[in-house]
Parts: sequence; structure tokens; C-alpha cells
Amino acid sequence: MSRSRYKSLVDAFADDIRSGRLSPGTRLPTHRELAAHEGLALVTASRVYAELEAMGLVSGEIGRGTFVRETSLPPGHGIDQPDVTAGMLDLNYNYPAVPGQAELLRTALRQLALSGDLESLLRYQPHGGRQHERGAVARHLLASGLNVPGEQVLIVNGAQHGLTVALMALLQPGDVIAVDALTYPGFKALALALHLELLPIPSTEHGPDLDALAKLCCSRSVRAIYTMPTLHNPLGWVMDLEQRKQLVAIARHHDLQIIEDAAYAFLVENPPTPLAELAPERTLYVSGFSKSVAAGLRVGFIVAPAAKVAALERVIRVTAWNAPGVMTAITSAWLDDGTVSRLEGQKRKDAQRRQLIADEVLDGLHRVRHPSSYFVWLPLSEDARADQVAAALERQQVSVSTAQPFATSPHVPHAIRLALGSVAIEALREGLEKVRWVVGAYA
Repeated sequence: MSRSRYKSLVDAFADDIRSGRLSPGTRLPTHRELAAHEGLALVTASRVYAELEAMGLVSGEIGRGTFVRETSLPPGHGIDQPDVTAGMLDLNYNYPAVPGQAELLRTALRQLALSGDLESLLRYQPHGGRQHERGAVARHLLASGLNVPGEQVLIVNGAQHGLTVALMALLQPGDVIAVDALTYPGFKALALALHLELLPIPSTEHGPDLDALAKLCCSRSVRAIYTMPTLHNPLGWVMDLEQRKQLVAIARHHDLQIIEDAAYAFLVENPPTPLAELAPERTLYVSGFSKSVAAGLRVGFIVAPAAKVAALERVIRVTAWNAPGVMTAITSAWLDDGTVSRLEGQKRKDAQRRQLIADEVLDGLHRVRHPSSYFVWLPLSEDARADQVAAALERQQVSVSTAQPFATSPHVPHAIRLALGSVAIEALREGLEKVRWVVGAYA
């Protein structure tokens, strides 16, 4: 087969996929069917699909076939971060997965289809979730050191929705929230949309500068603090128990509401006591299952003081009415049968394995990270510019984030964040080697 004929077939498939004539999820002919239909050698048909997969347009599933991938995600869907184009190694976003998760979902859907309660999932759900589902989350949280009744758990549409509900229930436009000088970009975007002022807290090597926080509370009318005490994104710190007690004392003295983001807390083995356990009267604990299970699940939860539950339910009602019934039913079943705990353990090991690869490849570079996290923070040399490093890596087909999306103060450090959890582990080394080469060139 001529090179032009081969490329024409690849281009024809690509055009059909990008134009929508072949919609996401469409199953393509088998390799043998394609070869027979087009008069190709089997190896050539396989090369056609391999090139389409390398372009990010299809995915091959062992034993099931080749399927058209979803390619319509809007630019910047990662919150102020560049879109990841086809063929690029994604060290920008984290959506960790372990083998077998698709089969878990397939089995769960079969079981759900056979359940006698299926029709109830087609109706509106209670605003905070059904009681047995709230109880499943509460039981799961016992392993994290958080002991709460199911009545104080509210199920939401992912952790980002949980943060939205928390802020809308607790605060008013113009209120001041203390946050780390580097923090989760999604929270920055949310505060901007709700017209809330972010007051940056300087960082130390092991957590926020709590003495600086106390001084800020004396000079400004701070209403709340947003914090990630267990596996901070992007710096990876875990606040020790004494730091947590000091933060709680400051919050009580200045009557601050605490918003505890625990999105990555599952990666830390034997973590210190959550703030929600130390200060249950003023802490909203927000997390979800996007990282521990799957990003597409969109099931999250808020643990709240009993006095705040009604206000939170009202906000859930006006923002989403209720949590997604089908996904919540699957998640609660996985919580009860131990699937979520098993996935959390597998992902802890996966993150540790990836960090070991990063340690080996990036040896000699200044790195800030937790050994069980899915990200590495790379401060750059004084002469290097993060935007130039990121642009150079993009030309090398590697996508990373600079510090800009994370910064809440006017001073934006020259650093890049590497997300380790999205690329196949065999591709991770290649991506990190390119990072080392580019960073070294700008040192």
C-alpha cells in the first residue's frame, strides 16, 4: 500500500471523528474487517488504528475493539491552564487510574440494572443525598479519623460543587478568605466568580505560616480560611497535629469558618487528625471521588456542623437540586463493599511508584513533593522564566503548569508543577526526561 493511500485513510478517519460524523463511543470495524473492506494487509490496518490512537482520536480496548474518543473538551478546561492537544504528554492535569476500573464500572452497571430500586433513581433525590448513601460516606471516613453521623454528610456533584456550596452557604460577596499563597486553581476561580477576596498566607517548608495568619486576622476582617492540611496541592505538605491545633486555636479566637479540602488526603497513610474532628463546630470538610476513583464519577461530599446542614441543603437545591442518583448509587455500593478503599490503596502505591521514577529522573533538581502524591513542584533557578520553560516543553510535546494558576499573591514564583497521575507509567519517564533536559537548558 502506498504511503499516500495509507495517510489518506488515516486522514479520512480523523476528519470523520473531528467533524462529528463518527461520534464519541462509536465502535470502529475490527482490524480484520478494516483490512478486508479496504483491501489492506492486516499489519497496515493495525498501523492505521495505531496512528489514530497516537493522535488521541481512538482508544483500543483489549477484547472489545477500537472506539472513538471524546475530543470536544473546551480549551482551558483545567482552570486557567493550557489545553492538552493530541499527541502531547500530559503532566498538567491529574486524573489517576489503575487497571481494571472500566470493568468495575461495567460490573456495577450490570448490578444496578438488576436491582429492584432502579426506578427510584429516575426521580429527584433528597437534596443532601439518600440517608443510606450519606451513611456509607460517614463509615468510610472513620478510617481517616473523622467520626460523624450520616446526617452531617451531604452528597454533592463532585468536590468542586462541594466548595461552591460551602462558600455560598457561609459567605457573602466582599467577604475575605485567608488562603495559602499557592493554592488550588479551582478555588481561585470560584472565589472570583462569587466576588470573594482572597488574602494570601505566606508558606513555610512544612505548611502555612500560622503566625502570619494570626497577624492577618488582627489587621483584616477575615471570615474564613481555606486550607488543604493533608496533602497540599501543589506543594505536597501534610500539616502535623501541632500545626492543626494552632490553626484551630486561631480560628476559634477570630471566629473563622474553616473549609478543609481533602481531595488528595486519601494518598496519605495514617494521616493526622482532620481539622473537622478537632473543630467540628466550625469546619466544613469537602472531598470527593474524582481522584480516588475516577474524574468522571462527579460524586463528592461535605461534612458539616449540624447547625449548617439546612443552609447547605438550600444551596444544593438552587445549584444542582440533588446529587446524581445513578453515580451516587454506584459510589455508595463501592464504599460499602470496600472497592473505594481498595482503589485508594492501589493509587497510593501507584503514586509512590511514580514518585520513585521522578526521584530517579529528576535527581539533582530542586523538588518539593510528598512521596505518596501525584505531583512534583519544581522551583526554577533565578535566571529561568517559568513561561519560557513551559513553552519549550510544549514544543517537546510535554504539557506542564506554571505557578501562575496557583498563585494568590502578586508575587508569582518561577516554578512548574508536574502532574504524574495522567500519563501511562511507561510514558512518564520519557516526559520527565524531557523536563530534566529543558529545565537544565534554562538553568
